[in-house]
Amino acid sequence: MKLQLALDRLTREKCLQVLEETQDSVDIIEVGTGVIKEYGMSIVREIRANYPNKKLLADMKTCDAAAHETKQALKAGADITTVMAFSDDASIRQALEAAEEINGEIMLDLLNTPESRIQELHELGVKLVSLHIGKDQQENQKLGKKDFDKIKPFPAIKVAVAGGLNADTIADIKVYEPSILIVGSAITGANNPAEAAKAVKEAMQSE
Repeated sequence: MKLQLALDRLTREKCLQVLEETQDSVDIIEVGTGVIKEYGMSIVREIRANYPNKKLLADMKTCDAAAHETKQALKAGADITTVMAFSDDASIRQALEAAEEINGEIMLDLLNTPESRIQELHELGVKLVSLHIGKDQQENQKLGKKDFDKIKPFPAIKVAVAGGLNADTIADIKVYEPSILIVGSAITGANNPAEAAKAVKEAMQSE
């Protein structure tokens, strides 16, 4: 199980500061959608240069022009880029093909995705998905067994989990054995991001 740190709704300076403080606990660095909209591929390149040995994800949330956006993110230094699961099949195929050309990965974001779509994604060749409760939904929704049951029939698909996770809530999620836990504001908004990241990592590793 890997810890992915989501850098979102932050300034460039804050992103770099948090990374410097938390790098020992983090396995995957996520450049969030809001940060990409603010700073473009330049911040992806900068973080790639600063952390050449870390896996890097660009949360592009692509839903069209998929080949172009996939190549854009991967050529800027990302190892993984995201595509929305509600995208047209043609877009998903093009993203997967573009990523394969550059030895990158595609993560399909399942935000508001019906269960029936998972079978279709599997048939398209998707290998990595994100079970995602959006920022605006977190007051009223939580991830649980029903969400993981959607993926259970497809053991070849790796699962990342996102949606308000913190050191206290991880115990409820790790029982489902996801591959990646995505944590954002619980770390980036903490008074001491290094200690918060360490606490999350310890919660992931505890029995």
